[in-house]
Amino acid sequence: MRKISLTVLAGVLLNMISLAQSPTAFDTFEGELNTISTSVPFLLIAPDSRAGAMGDVGAATSPDHNSIHWNASKLAFIEDDRGVSMSYTPWLQDLVPEISLSYLSGFKRLNSKSTIAGSMRYFSLGEIQFTDAQGQFISNFNPNEFTIDGAYSMKLSQNFSTGLAMRYIFSNLTGGIQVPDAGGATKPGTSFAVDLSSYFQSDKFDIDDKEAYFAAGFNLSNIGNKISYTDGGEEHFLPTNARLGANLFMELDEYNTLSFAFDINKLLVPTPPIYDSLATVPGPENIISGQDPNVGVLQGMFQSFSDAPGGLQEELNELMYSVGAEYWYLKQFAFRGGYFHEHVTKGARKYFTVGVGLKMNVFSLDMAFLLPATRGVRSPLANTLRFTLLFDMAALYATDKE
Repeated sequence: MRKISLTVLAGVLLNMISLAQSPTAFDTFEGELNTISTSVPFLLIAPDSRAGAMGDVGAATSPDHNSIHWNASKLAFIEDDRGVSMSYTPWLQDLVPEISLSYLSGFKRLNSKSTIAGSMRYFSLGEIQFTDAQGQFISNFNPNEFTIDGAYSMKLSQNFSTGLAMRYIFSNLTGGIQVPDAGGATKPGTSFAVDLSSYFQSDKFDIDDKEAYFAAGFNLSNIGNKISYTDGGEEHFLPTNARLGANLFMELDEYNTLSFAFDINKLLVPTPPIYDSLATVPGPENIISGQDPNVGVLQGMFQSFSDAPGGLQEELNELMYSVGAEYWYLKQFAFRGGYFHEHVTKGARKYFTVGVGLKMNVFSLDMAFLLPATRGVRSPLANTLRFTLLFDMAALYATDKE
């Protein structure tokens, strides 16, 4: 169990919440840390082991049970009739052993052109003991966040599909505890968001006499109203994200297949500007570089492409890259690897990923492991493990009938 005082809690809330809109950086210089903060960042954590083993790629990889998270439009091309997947990820275990992400997803084909899907995500921060500024016990609480998603995907042609996902978001970080410095009584934050996606899968063609196809995907996720954790307090951006990816799949022979995938991500949230160091309180009139981050959701999305204080170079630094590969033997044994890169001034997440998969008639088991690529710095993501269990419900039903 961890202890946290009201003073610390107020600081956490004020920083986690208000940095997304009211950063307090003064006269920073090009190349210094200037991260983009949002509420509910757990929405961006890879929930499943397959993508987690491939450097967090997913916009254009072949459709699977967890496509609702990465690109719902892929589900229109899924071959199975229906399926369910369960995933579990102990998160930041080197720092706090109680944090975890649980994920449940499923899909059902309606016909040859359309598919529906749903998912639930639960993020637990473990038990925390709240104390006042004098260290006196107040209460114990388990901060938690969850989402409930629904999605529909439809083929518009033989090679192209679109998808729509809707999401309810609930974030309870304080249990309603009174935090004077954060505006008094706190409350759970709630929001609704949508994902808009598209997916292209080419006809099969030959590469050195090997059958192959190319795929591309785009997902605009977490477009929704801001979240507030206090009555009448500030509202804070969701982690609206644009993901663009490509995938090349090849059948090496009747026993072996290989695919390579690449994703680019960008948060569509305003970048913190640079304020005049002589100003006592940061405000729009004191911005010396960048743009005012206190704007609406849609304006913030468009503004995010041109508001970085460092100009075009900093905008390019905000791009995150993922590459991954997947090898299958006999369509039963999978070996995966990947790499994720985020610029040092935007969070410095750099890590390799590896994983394996085993597919049986009715169920499949995937595992993934994360290896930090940073040298000399202890990463809180070190030794992250993911586990996913997938069920082919159509095969299970057929087995039961036999």
